[in-house]
Amino acid sequence: MAKSPAQKIREVATTGVGTLRREGAKNGKGLKSAYLADPIHSYLTEHSSPPDPILDALSAVTATLPEAEMQVPAEQGTFLTILTASIAPRRAVEIGTFTGYSALCIARGLPPGGRLLCLDISAEWTSIARQYWARAGVSDHIDLALGPAADSLGMLPEEPTFDLAFIDADKTSYRRYYELLFPRMNPNGVIIVDNVLQYGHVVRSHSDNPAVVAVKQFNELLAGDSRVQVVMLPIADGLTIVRKLPSPRTPV
Repeated sequence: MAKSPAQKIREVATTGVGTLRREGAKNGKGLKSAYLADPIHSYLTEHSSPPDPILDALSAVTATLPEAEMQVPAEQGTFLTILTASIAPRRAVEIGTFTGYSALCIARGLPPGGRLLCLDISAEWTSIARQYWARAGVSDHIDLALGPAADSLGMLPEEPTFDLAFIDADKTSYRRYYELLFPRMNPNGVIIVDNVLQYGHVVRSHSDNPAVVAVKQFNELLAGDSRVQVVMLPIADGLTIVRKLPSPRTPV
C-alpha cells in the first residue's frame, strides 16, 4: 500500500527521535523541558500567560496522534505570539505546520494586514489546523501551501519578502531551508529555528542520528555566518533566533 504524505514526512521528521526522547526522559523530565529541573519548569509555566481554550482543545486533539511530540509546548507558543507582535511582520512564513498550533500563535501576533504562509506536506495534519484556525478567527490571515517546503520556497521570487520565518520541519533539511529563506528575508528580518539542541545530543562528541548530525552542522553554520546575528535559547528543545543584518558584520 502506498504511503500517505503524512506517513512519508513523519518518517523523516521523526528520524531517530524515539531514541532521543527515551534518553532525554531518563530522569523523568518532560520531553519539552529536558534542560530545566521540574520545579523550575513548573514555576515558569505557572507565572506565564496560559493558553486559551482553543489552544487547549487543539493540544488535546494533537495529543491523540502518534506524532504528538512534534507540537510546540504552550510556553513556546506564547513566546511566538509575543515575538511576532513585537516584530509586527507584514509577511511571515512557517516551514512545518503539523496541526497548526505554532501557526495559530504566530497569526495572533500579526499586525493588521499581516499574512502568514504555512508550508507543509500533510493534508491530514493541516486539516486539523484549518479547523482550529477557523475557530480562532485567524484563517483569513493564513495561506497554506501543501507540498515539499523546499519546492514551495524555490517557487517564490528570490527577493526580500518576509520579516519573520519559523523553521520546524525535517531537521536534515534545515540548511536547505535556511539557504532558500535567506535571500527572501528582509534586512533585520528574523528567522526562528526550533529543536536546535536535539534533546541535548548536540553536545555529545559523536552521534549516528542523521537529525543530530544535521542540526550540529547547521548550528555551526549559523555561528559562523557573518550575515546574521544569532542567539540560542533553552526554550523547549532549543530555539535559535537569527537576525539578518543590513550588512555583514566585520570580523573581530
